[in-house]
Amino acid sequence: MFQLWGKEFKDNRLLKDIVIEEDDPSKSRTAKVFHAVTEICMAFDLAEPIWLDSNIKEFQRRDKTRFTQDNFIESIEFDYLEIHVIEE
Repeated sequence: MFQLWGKEFKDNRLLKDIVIEEDDPSKSRTAKVFHAVTEICMAFDLAEPIWLDSNIKEFQRRDKTRFTQDNFIESIEFDYLEIHVIEE
């Protein structure tokens, strides 16, 4: 089972968090990640972030990345959104 943990932070304090689980073995890992990010954004009422090269490299290296204001078109009321793979 694939699990992605989404966390919203402001001033180094956790505001919201959610764990999204994906069971479909026919989906690729990338598809599972994108689907989970979409679910996190729907739960937090956010526009989806734009994946920059730095996010992609960090996620590939550490299974974790942070989306800051630079990743969003709209203004955000928190410092960053962090996603982290907790189980594959």
